[in-house]
Amino acid sequence: MDLASMVVTFYGVFNLVGGVIGYIKAKSKASLIAGSVAGIALLICARRIEMGSMIASFTSLGIALLLGIRFLGTWLKTRRVMPDLLMILFSLATLVFVGLKVMRG
Repeated sequence: MDLASMVVTFYGVFNLVGGVIGYIKAKSKASLIAGSVAGIALLICARRIEMGSMIASFTSLGIALLLGIRFLGTWLKTRRVMPDLLMILFSLATLVFVGLKVMRG
């Protein structure tokens, strides 16, 4: 497993766990659904990135960008580490490592 697919795998798992935690703590069905959809999509992307799929790479970059922007907005208001700052950091890591992999071809 290369570094890019590893980062995307951890990001996917973090999204899944975060969605469940959001549902348990706040009864937020939106967190559960969004975390599950994003997490499963990222896990699929991670596997496909390992297989050399550029579409999966670009998909994971898009998901990371959207989630990063979404959580940056709430972090600027709340300054919460969990989940906002951690999601921003995972988004940045995904953008960097997958972006480098895409640029290398």
